[in-house]
Amino acid sequence: MKVGLINEKQVTKLLSKFELEELDLFIDELKKGLISGKRLTYEFFKEKKIGGKKVYFLIYHDICIILFVGSSDKKLQQETIDAIKGSFKEFKKIAKGY
Repeated sequence: MKVGLINEKQVTKLLSKFELEELDLFIDELKKGLISGKRLTYEFFKEKKIGGKKVYFLIYHDICIILFVGSSDKKLQQETIDAIKGSFKEFKKIAKGY
């Protein structure tokens, strides 16, 4: 499965060097089909805790791609989740273009 980063700066800006390395390992697992993470509202919307932060991703099995779409700390968690939910259609269009 392909893995894409949408707004890479948004996804990685809160992460430390150690957390970025952990994210890279997680991405490698996803590419191998080892999908983990906590489901959020919808089957295709998940989060993964990396260090003290959360990284959000969308899984589109129909087009075989996983998009990382954001990250947050505890303070901005709900705001980030709501913003991602409001952009589902846009993210699906982006996924189809990969």
